[in-house]
Amino acid sequence: MDMENSAERSYTELVVWQKSRALVGTVYELTKCFPKEELFGLSNQLRRAAVSIPSNIAEGCGRQHTRDTLQFLFIARGSLFEVETQCYLATDQHYISTEYIH
Repeated sequence: MDMENSAERSYTELVVWQKSRALVGTVYELTKCFPKEELFGLSNQLRRAAVSIPSNIAEGCGRQHTRDTLQFLFIARGSLFEVETQCYLATDQHYISTEYIH
């Protein structure tokens, strides 16, 4: 088995990656209902932050050194906090219900 297939299999089997990938789908569905004036504002920012989570997990798993892997996992964690904050902001604007952030 070559390393590329091994690395791909390892991160796609991580529950945290699977859940963060599902979160991206949820964020995209929620932001479809945002007002058109938010297309390049909160909607775009929320989508980009959500996409960053599984992307950074995957990239971190592809690194050769533990220190590099951990750095990307910390970046993913920061993006998760960013998504959470943006969901609070979206509830403040009445774009989404608070049930999505609990």
